[in-house]
Amino acid sequence: MAIYLDAVWVLNFFLDMMLLLLTQALARDNTHKWRICLGAFVASLLVPVSVYYPDSLISSPAGKFLYSVVIIVCAFRFVSVHRSIKLLLLFYFTTFAVGGGMVAVHFLLQSPVEVHANSLTTYNTGFGDPVSWLFVLIAFPVAWKFTKIRMDKHAVEKIRYDQVCPVTILVKERTYHTTGYIDSGNQLIDPITKKPVIICDETILRQWFTEEEWLALKKAEENLDIQSLPASWDHHIQLVPYQGVQGSNGFLFTIRPDQLTVYYDGQKISTDKVLIGMQFAKMTKDESYHCLLHPQIIKLETLHSA
Repeated sequence: MAIYLDAVWVLNFFLDMMLLLLTQALARDNTHKWRICLGAFVASLLVPVSVYYPDSLISSPAGKFLYSVVIIVCAFRFVSVHRSIKLLLLFYFTTFAVGGGMVAVHFLLQSPVEVHANSLTTYNTGFGDPVSWLFVLIAFPVAWKFTKIRMDKHAVEKIRYDQVCPVTILVKERTYHTTGYIDSGNQLIDPITKKPVIICDETILRQWFTEEEWLALKKAEENLDIQSLPASWDHHIQLVPYQGVQGSNGFLFTIRPDQLTVYYDGQKISTDKVLIGMQFAKMTKDESYHCLLHPQIIKLETLHSA
């Protein structure tokens, strides 16, 4: 059997470099790319060492672990023990995630069962099912990209989860509970009363209205017709001017609540100095929250123990 050492070496160099790049992306590290290339080159040296010195210490599990520490130091330099351990664990995670994904796809495409003489039989080659180079060249980038996308989404969802908190709204002696999202981009303030404006969607808002009242509100919002407002809500609804992202101006229908309570970071924040902007649609597809909170509520209101 002929082994093309140079080809295997080059392939491993690029695979190791992609793994280190993924490790860098997940760690949000700003290491220079030339150090990543250096780490990949050091990692790829395992190929000739394993071929020419198969019984060396580096070929053992302990030797490979120590060598992976050298790879991390070469790729990301040593700053602290904690940082190096974090990068090392991330490197192992990316290796197992991408490698495991490739193996899973490989065996998904292969069939361990065959039909023989009108019966089903399983088979095994004895040394495992070989993986072709073409499969590696195609599957590795796909598995790499999939892992990165999923981890990026996980990071975004974690940030979003950290900004989600329970909210209680009291209007006209009726209280309802929902989930709010602290939106740092929400800077809407009523220019007259200087009250911050939060946004709630129809899922939570229409609980205070009958079907006729809600349809009348939607019609009034579409035509900007104050006269179409339900008579019982005249003293609770006001218009707030706003400027859209693209510079367009408009008016937002808002409700003056009797009380807004936000439970944030183990604290209870209560205020009536706020307006609730009305959105006549759902806020998110997964309905993970129904309210966009104004950051000023968190920053300026007096905190009381929950």
